[in-house]
Amino acid sequence: MRTIEIVEGDAIDGEALQALVREAVAYNARQDGTAPVLLSGGNPQIAKGDGDAPVQAYIAAMPGWKSEVGRRLDALIEQNVPGVRKAVRWNSPFYGVEGMGYFLNLHVFTRYVRVTFFRGIALEPLPPGKMKDPDARFIDVHEGELDEEQIGAWVRQAAAIPGWDLG
Repeated sequence: MRTIEIVEGDAIDGEALQALVREAVAYNARQDGTAPVLLSGGNPQIAKGDGDAPVQAYIAAMPGWKSEVGRRLDALIEQNVPGVRKAVRWNSPFYGVEGMGYFLNLHVFTRYVRVTFFRGIALEPLPPGKMKDPDARFIDVHEGELDEEQIGAWVRQAAAIPGWDLG
């Protein structure tokens, strides 16, 4: 077990604190000794929840190389949208802005991680994937193909426009 002692007036090492929280979430997600169930395509089954903890549990449960992609995407979103809201719904993490709604989600498939922008039609350049919802666009991130610069630009744009209300 690791701990970080924080006393009033201390400078906090944000990276160390985030790493500790991620470890605790991953540990607590498996307290009964079982890993989360992986659904079709390897998508983790994570209970509905709000905040960082269920999102970190999802990322920790992503299989293989996809977990690293999930960590990098989560960090990229936090870097580009300070104070980002997080939630897990329908076994997928959602990211949003208070008062503006949710602007994207992640979902694991067999060969890639899908990043869906709910109002992707308003992004420049357009993300390549089309969905039934004419406003939504996505990009499938395959192993070794995470374009952090482009996805970061889309994240900044998407966070600035009204998103989707999870209800």
